[in-house]
Amino acid sequence: MKFVKKTLSKFYFTLLAIIGFALITFVFISVIGDGFIIKEEPETKIYFVDNISDGHKLVIEKFNKQYAGKIKVVPIDLPFEKFSTNERKELLIRYLRGRSDRIDIFSVDQIWTQRFAKFVEPLGSYFPVNKREQYLEAAIESCYYKGQLVALPLYFDISVMYYNDKVLRSIQNYEAIKKDLDNFITWEKLILLGNRIKQPNNSFYFFAAADFEGLMCSFIELLNSQNSEMIKGDSVKLTTPSSVKSLQLLVDLINKYNLTPPEVTGYREPDTYNHFIKNNGIFLRGWPSFYKWCESNWKGTNPEEIFKLAPLPHFAGSKPLSVIGGWNLMISAASKKKWAALEFLKFVNEYESQLILFKHSGFLPVVKSFYENADSSSDPKISFYKKIIKTYTNRPYSENYTRYSDVIAHYLNLALKRKLNVVDALSKAEQVINSKQIFIK
Repeated sequence: MKFVKKTLSKFYFTLLAIIGFALITFVFISVIGDGFIIKEEPETKIYFVDNISDGHKLVIEKFNKQYAGKIKVVPIDLPFEKFSTNERKELLIRYLRGRSDRIDIFSVDQIWTQRFAKFVEPLGSYFPVNKREQYLEAAIESCYYKGQLVALPLYFDISVMYYNDKVLRSIQNYEAIKKDLDNFITWEKLILLGNRIKQPNNSFYFFAAADFEGLMCSFIELLNSQNSEMIKGDSVKLTTPSSVKSLQLLVDLINKYNLTPPEVTGYREPDTYNHFIKNNGIFLRGWPSFYKWCESNWKGTNPEEIFKLAPLPHFAGSKPLSVIGGWNLMISAASKKKWAALEFLKFVNEYESQLILFKHSGFLPVVKSFYENADSSSDPKISFYKKIIKTYTNRPYSENYTRYSDVIAHYLNLALKRKLNVVDALSKAEQVINSKQIFIK
């Protein structure tokens, strides 16, 4: 009997001990939480807004694989075919004004950097001066606002001219023409050549001439080549001989010399490229990504074999210039994942990532090492770009430039359509901007 009582006592004691331990554990966890439970940290997602090209997709895929379980980049695609640069700019600004944390990284046309600076995280403390030396000067200089680094370059663009080598070879004096093209042909010589050839359907020289930023690029490179500036302090000066000469040339290519089809006044780059190829055009003002665009949109063609590169024409007596473009990356000030966004920023600027963007999307790298690399230097295209980069010119770096550009491009386009004469178009643009009146197209 004593044995049974002793056994029962031990049982009840053990049972009470287990219940007591369970209660203590329950209370401890209730008060302390699960902080002492080891668990895997959730993956951080960052949202990246850009025109997501094939090169972008590969870089993002590589990053997500390398940072699997830690960081995942989720792309938000704003394709150039659906959104003009102006539409994209306004869409981003509306979103950022709301201080939403759903956008972490976004790309901007390098000329927007000043306008977007107030919405973003300053980057100077993360990328000291010595780390900025890896970039082309023409690319990094667009990343500052009031002396502060607010962006990093993603890829570089510079305006170039393509010519249809197959068509040109059928023309008398091909070698002499090619020599002129390789050595910065003048507009005067190119127009004479166009008058001699008399290409059907005005398909001699093509440029994107819709009411958008691309038209501004054509205008500014003509203006800057004459050592003229349109921004004077807080106002603009467009009623100058240089401005008139620049716009008059663009108007005359379409309406006087009949060298450019009038349809371009409604075209951005993709439509211009399509019309150029369909109509067997001879010369095209474009960007370095044209070859990759052809491969994607004209399957089975070898664009590098058909279309050769040349510098853009310039006025006799003026200096040859190519306007630079490209896109910069910025981190939203409202992002709650800036540390992860910074990791991606560093990743896309590495040599290997820049090479992927060049090989798969035709975007020019922003790092000097690419142009110094022996393999790159042996590529004739890279040798050409290195030569052209020396002739680069900027669009004006101004916080108000995007507003000025919207107004000017509208009136340039009206002049090309012959709805206004050249002087009136420039005068009206100048008046609207300097009066600071609300502009509605």
